Formats: sequence, structure tokens, C-alpha cells
Amino acid sequence: MRLKEFRDMNDADLKKELEESREELFNLRFRVETKQLVNHRELRRVKRKIARLKTLQTERELGIR
Repeated sequence: MRLKEFRDMNDADLKKELEESREELFNLRFRVETKQLVNHRELRRVKRKIARLKTLQTERELGIR
């Protein structure tokens, strides 16, 4: 998803997306350890997605945007 799409979400949807992303990251890490993950770039993609979501949450809490 693009940042604009995340910005258009309400707080509940944003929180749900963050929880799903954290679960996805957990599953990817598990697959790395069991040598089942072929595309290691997925880890980086999900980590960045989590960072974007957390940044948006902080911006909303502080009323920046």
C-alpha cells in the first residue's frame, strides 16, 4: 500500500493493519529460520510497512497532520 492509502484509513483500520503486519513479520521470521522463505526482501518490505504505520499513529496522536 502507498502512504496516501494509509493516511486515508481511520484509526481503527490503521491499528488493525499494524497488527496484521506484525503477525506477517512474525510468520516471515519463522519461515526464514526454517529455511522456507525464498524472497528475503519480504522482511524488509514488512518492516518498512510497520514503520510507516507507527509513524502515522504518532503523527495522529501529536496532531501533526
